[in-house]
Amino acid sequence: MNRVTFNPPIKQTFKNGMMAGVTVRYTCEKYFKLLCAFQGELNYSQAGWKEQVKTSDDPYRRTIHYLHMPLLANLGLGRERGGFKGYLVVGPQIGFCVGESEHKGSGESEYTPAQLVGGVTQHDLKVQKKFDYGITGGLGVDFSTKKGHHFLLEGRYYFGLSDIFSNTKKDPFGRSANSTIIIKASYLFDILRTKNPEN
Repeated sequence: MNRVTFNPPIKQTFKNGMMAGVTVRYTCEKYFKLLCAFQGELNYSQAGWKEQVKTSDDPYRRTIHYLHMPLLANLGLGRERGGFKGYLVVGPQIGFCVGESEHKGSGESEYTPAQLVGGVTQHDLKVQKKFDYGITGGLGVDFSTKKGHHFLLEGRYYFGLSDIFSNTKKDPFGRSANSTIIIKASYLFDILRTKNPEN
């Protein structure tokens, strides 16, 4: 569920999209009961925004297609194999815009302050800054079998630090950053496994 934080603000609701990708996790240390791991991902995701229009059920929507790479610390409490583990993930995320599309809708957008700046609105602008970066983090639960199969369910939030449009004084927006709530289900399996029976 994605929004773009605009300044001046745009009235909008969360835009739903899909995410799919691959995950690699390496559990490297165990401090007391805390399982410490490094996690890397490569995901295709759909960001963008959906405008809030009172006069129509078919508002303007912009879909921005990204390849995202989160690099995360994974800290867990519970069983590494053969049971449940709760965990925290946090770290930086970088991405690159690989395309965009728009749905103009059937209703007129509500008035926005951006229309006062040279007559330019958010509809007139294509993505100008394709490189995306920010911070992501969340909480999840991991159920694993003794044979090394893991089933994960996770909630995550991404806070974008970069803008999708230019933000100089002559531009319509001083801020245009992605903000995403992610619900993620994953399946992992062991590729390499230690022989330590405590693991």
